[in-house]
Amino acid sequence: MRLPAILPNILFCCFFALLMTSCKETRKESGKVFRLNLSSGLSSLDPAFSKDQPTMWVCNQLYNGLVQVDEGLHIRPSIAKSWTISDNGLLMSFHLRDDVFFHDHPDFPDGKGRRVVASDFVHSFSRIIDEKVASTGAWLFNGKVADKEPFIAMNDSVFQIRLQVPFRPMLSLLSLPYCSVVPWEITEKYGKDFRKQGVGTGPFRLLKWEENIALVLGRNPSYFESDSLGNQLPYIDGVKFSFVTDRAVEFLQLLQGNIDVVSGVDKSFRDKALTADGQLRSEFKDQLVYERIPYLNTEYLGFSMKKQSCKALSDKRVRQAINYAIDREKMLTFLRNGIGQPAHSGMIPPGLPGFDSTLVKGYRYDAQKAEALLAAAGYPGGKGLDVLTLHSNPQYQDLTDFIAKSLEEIGFKVRVQLSPGSFLREAMSKNEVDFFRASWIGDYPDAENYLALFYSKYSAPPNYTFFSNKEYDALYRRAISETDENQIIRLYGEMDQLILDEAPVIPLFYDEVVRFKGPRVQHLSINAMNMLVLKDALLK
Repeated sequence: MRLPAILPNILFCCFFALLMTSCKETRKESGKVFRLNLSSGLSSLDPAFSKDQPTMWVCNQLYNGLVQVDEGLHIRPSIAKSWTISDNGLLMSFHLRDDVFFHDHPDFPDGKGRRVVASDFVHSFSRIIDEKVASTGAWLFNGKVADKEPFIAMNDSVFQIRLQVPFRPMLSLLSLPYCSVVPWEITEKYGKDFRKQGVGTGPFRLLKWEENIALVLGRNPSYFESDSLGNQLPYIDGVKFSFVTDRAVEFLQLLQGNIDVVSGVDKSFRDKALTADGQLRSEFKDQLVYERIPYLNTEYLGFSMKKQSCKALSDKRVRQAINYAIDREKMLTFLRNGIGQPAHSGMIPPGLPGFDSTLVKGYRYDAQKAEALLAAAGYPGGKGLDVLTLHSNPQYQDLTDFIAKSLEEIGFKVRVQLSPGSFLREAMSKNEVDFFRASWIGDYPDAENYLALFYSKYSAPPNYTFFSNKEYDALYRRAISETDENQIIRLYGEMDQLILDEAPVIPLFYDEVVRFKGPRVQHLSINAMNMLVLKDALLK
């Protein structure tokens, strides 16, 4: 028998109220093992396939690369203790530490992990661009590194990357889990089954993985990093990941003390945990620590610049009118409990080093200006406009319904079409939709990652709008070879403003990293990429 739609919510609230009275009594201690849940599952322990957050989070515990990012998203040494870049920008040389060892594994001599050398990076990076491996990270190097001998081991301690053209953001790209070092003898023996091995150099090593049930990592006693006082990292004894798919249950598990942190605010518990203005409700303040910082995620609407079934979209005044018609503050207040910042600048989100909102002038809600632009374009009061179809996925229906209503108020007729995310992304890549909702989460901490969405030499992804502008392309090429930080920021600002003026996209809001932490957590690093860093985590 199908229950009335309201009944599950009543049952949840009753269970929630009961739990609130007992969670302090049921809280359990589990030593120095950090406990998290991965609600969307985990498909691989191979960093060559670290395309989603769960895989990146786990790989960040098991592996290291040449460089890493700190809490401020600045590039810091990791296995490479130093590096140089040639004057022409085409040769990057990395000098490696000599005290980094792979985790112990039965396929190493005597079962002991061996020392990492430069040839291991040649092997690891070559895997990324090997078509037989089919890594989802091939885009990092394709079209950027030299066609012949792109990766060179000068000796055990010096590793080099040769580029086709200068590409300053390459150092940021190397901080991604894709660029982790892996042992050649283990990857060659297991092939595709390396996904289950997890053999790296990271602060934790694989103990057990029962897919969709539990993943257990233990402290790496031979880890090479120490804190500022010389204490060896990591501090904790291990990490345990569970795989509960229901986000509401995940939050309840946090309240019960069965997990230590929850990242993000799902609709299923958002109103129960947060006030209307995005603050933690008073009944949780003795049990949870609540954190919010800028997140490198820009939510936006995009237009195809090559395909317009609604012919009015070819006029930038119409696209600008849509920008002015959306009240971003109201949208965040009513739909997201104030989580996020209205996108009054461009596509580059706050949180990136060097972000400067004063360099660009974005759009703020102004219905009169929107109506005036429509009239100037030949559509007074919306007269003569074709029906506008806004494509999205069901997860964002409340957002797209809000946008549709906003546009109808200035004269548009809007139809919202919802499709599964995978189908929509494919349609966007094939230029089969002319108006769509999308988001861009920063892959690496450089604003170029957002501006690459509009470089005409790139197909979709990332250029889902198929935007093409010679002035923009020239600015982009200058920016990726520029080395002066002030000039880089200025060029980025010019590019962002050009995009706002031409309006191939409508920036909606800049997301925020939101974390709820249990009382055992004394320290847990947080940054604007929402990367999980447990090597310096502290538990009571």
